[in-house]
Amino acid sequence: MSADPTSDVPPVNPPGPLPTSTLLAAFPGPAIRLDSAHAVAAANAAADELLSAGGRWLADIQGWLATCSVAPGLRSLPVELPRGVMIVEWAATPLPDGEILLLGRDATLERQLRQTLIESRRRYKDLVEVSSDFAWETGSDGRFVFVTPKGALGYTPDALIGRNPKDLAVTEWGDLPLPFDSRRPVDQAELWLKRVDDLPACFVVSAVPLFGPQGDWVGARGVCRETTEQVLRSAELARVRNREKMLAHIVHTLRDQLDAQQALRVAAVETARALGADGCRIYRATDTGTLRPAADFAAEIPEELLSDLSRPVLEEIAAGEDAQELTLGANRLLAARTEHRQAVNGAVVVWRGDDSDPWDEEDRMLLSGVADHIGIAHAHLAYQERLRRLSERDGLTGLFNRRTFFERLEEVLGRSDSGPSALLYVDLDNFKAVNDLHGHQQGDAVLMAIGGLLTNGVRPGDLPGRLGGDEFVLWLGRTDEAQAVAVAERLLAGMAALRHLSAGPDKPLGLSIGIAVHRVGRETVQELTDRADSAMYDAKKRGKGHYAVAPAPRGESSPVAEASL
Repeated sequence: MSADPTSDVPPVNPPGPLPTSTLLAAFPGPAIRLDSAHAVAAANAAADELLSAGGRWLADIQGWLATCSVAPGLRSLPVELPRGVMIVEWAATPLPDGEILLLGRDATLERQLRQTLIESRRRYKDLVEVSSDFAWETGSDGRFVFVTPKGALGYTPDALIGRNPKDLAVTEWGDLPLPFDSRRPVDQAELWLKRVDDLPACFVVSAVPLFGPQGDWVGARGVCRETTEQVLRSAELARVRNREKMLAHIVHTLRDQLDAQQALRVAAVETARALGADGCRIYRATDTGTLRPAADFAAEIPEELLSDLSRPVLEEIAAGEDAQELTLGANRLLAARTEHRQAVNGAVVVWRGDDSDPWDEEDRMLLSGVADHIGIAHAHLAYQERLRRLSERDGLTGLFNRRTFFERLEEVLGRSDSGPSALLYVDLDNFKAVNDLHGHQQGDAVLMAIGGLLTNGVRPGDLPGRLGGDEFVLWLGRTDEAQAVAVAERLLAGMAALRHLSAGPDKPLGLSIGIAVHRVGRETVQELTDRADSAMYDAKKRGKGHYAVAPAPRGESSPVAEASL
C-alpha cells in the first residue's frame, strides 16, 4: 500500500462509450466496422457468415457509402446464402476517423409478408374482373319476370321467375325500398340479399324504372354485381391497417424511449388506449422465472387483479402460445406472453369491465403483436441492466467498484438532508500469505467471503464497495460513532468464521478497520476518505485485527477510540 493513500485514487470520471468491438460482439444481428476506405476492419460472427457467402452486396454497400455526403441512413440488399436469399437492412453510422459502423437486420420475413399481401391483392383483382353480373327485370307486380341464364344467389332462373325480390332481402333491410321496384334510376346502390343457404351476400345494383305508354310504372330493369368478397376484404384490410397503425405507434413509442423501463410504462398506456381497455399491466420475468409487475396503466387497478392473478394463472398465461381470455370478478382479461428468442420473459394483461364489449379476434391479434415487441423491450431492459451491473460492480465480489462507490458517495453527501454518517475503511490482514501459500483461487474465495461479510446485515441505502486488491469500504448513512463502532465490531467478530481460509495459525486472516464519522458541511469526500484510511493504519499499527476511530474533522475534538477482538 502506498504511503500516500490518495496517490492511487483515480479521478472520478463518467463511464465512456462502449468500445466498437464490444458493440460488434453484443449486437444480435450482423455488424461490421469499415475503415475510412470502406474496407472491412472488423465483423461479428453473424456478419462473417454473410461475408463468407460472397456476392455483390458488400460492393453495393461500399458504393452506396461512397456516394453519401451526410449520414447514410438505411439500405436493404439481398445476400445469397446456402440456405437461401436473405434480405438484410443495413443501418450505417459514421464513426471517428472516417470509419463506418454497419448494423444489419434480417428483413427477409418482412419482405416475404409484403410480397404475399401484394399477391393476395392481385388475386382478388383477377377474381373480380372475371366475375359475371346478373341481369334482372321485374313486372308491374314487383316480381321477377327475367333473370340472367346463370341464375343468382345459388338459385336457378326458374326458381327466381315469379318470385318477389323482397323475399330475398336480409331481415335487417326491413321495409326499406328496394331497387327492384324503384320509381327512379338507381346507380351503384349497395344491397344485401340472402343466398339459397340463407347466407348474406352484398351486391352493387344499378337500375332504371320502366313506364308504360300512359306513364304508369310497369316494372324495373337492372344489373346486380356481387361484391361480397370485395366488401369483406375491404373491411378486413381496414381492420388490418388500423391494427398495423396502432401497432406501429406502440412500436415507435418503445423505440423512441432510450430508457427501457420508461418505454414499458409508455407502452402500457398506449396498449390500453389502442385496445379500448380499462387498464394494462406488463409483467416481466425475474431471474428465477417468476413474473413480476414491470409497468401499469389504470386509473385504479381492480382488487381481483392484485389478489386473484396468482402465480398459477401467470404460469398458465406464460405457457400459452396465443392470447388468452380470462374472467376475474367483474373484469374480462385478455393476456399474452412475451418472449425473446423463444424464451418467455414476461406477459401483457389488459382488462375491461364485464359490462363492456367482449374481446374479439382483432383485439387478440393486436395484443399478440404488442407482446412480440414488448418481449424485445424486456430483452433490451435486461441488457441495459447487465451493462449497468458490469459498469458499477466489482466482478469478483459484486460490491460497488471504486468509481461507482465514490460517485454514489459524492451524490449522497452532497444532499443537504444527508445527516451524520460514517465511512469504514477496511483492509485485510495477512491476505498476501493466503495467495502465496494457497494460490489466487483461495485468495479469490477470501475476497468473495469478505464481500458477503460486508453485504450481510447492511441497511438499504448503505454502500459497500471494493476499492481494489484487499481494500474495502463501507458507508453507513444516518449513523453516529457508536453505531459505526458496533458495525466494525460485528465485522471483526464475523472474521472468526473465515479463519479456516488463513495461511496458517501464525498468520490468521483478520481486518483492520478505520472509522471516520462525517458531519455535513465539515469536509469533502476525499478528506473523509483520508481520515478513514489514516485510522485504518492506526488500527493496523496496534497489531492488526483492530478498529480505530479517526479524530473529528478540523475544528472539533474527539479522542481516537481503539478496540480489537
